[in-house]
Amino acid sequence: MTLIEIAKVQNGYVSASQATAAGIPRRKLTEAVDKGELVQAGRGLYALPETWEDPYFVAQHRFSRGVFSDETALFLHGMTDRAPFSLTMTFPRTYNATPARESGIVCRSCADEVLELGLAEVTTQHGNVVRAYDLERTLCDLVRGQRMVDAQIVTPAMQTYVRSSKRDFVKLIEYARKLGVERKIRNYLEVLL
Repeated sequence: MTLIEIAKVQNGYVSASQATAAGIPRRKLTEAVDKGELVQAGRGLYALPETWEDPYFVAQHRFSRGVFSDETALFLHGMTDRAPFSLTMTFPRTYNATPARESGIVCRSCADEVLELGLAEVTTQHGNVVRAYDLERTLCDLVRGQRMVDAQIVTPAMQTYVRSSKRDFVKLIEYARKLGVERKIRNYLEVLL
């Protein structure tokens, strides 16, 4: 399989590690860029020239330990039509998120025991699969923490969730208990139900 063929079946993208796994020397990536067959989308990530850049996929590739969360996850789940001004990712507490922060990503951290709570795979609007928290974890994260929560985001999201056929109140309360926001989540539900 050639680099171009790999990219075509990967929604326009090919990584250096995929090239190596396919037995293609990495210098072939440089040659493809020099010929204009590929463009470098990020460190170790290449795309066909006609591929629309997917900022979520590029960020996920660059910061693979991160999980899309908060307003970014809400947007990826289609629960808000407000595209995030900056991408938000959650990392392990021990992770050095300085490069992510310097690239404009809003960085959150959480304890290792809840890092994978609600972890899901979500498809971006460009058709690429990235890691994001599920709806229940996202709603809990939005009402959690010391920062001021934007009521223009949380309240409509909770209203949409309550009306959704995909809602899972048992999971929502279970996550809220584990994340220490059960009272806040129950208050929202009491008002909306």
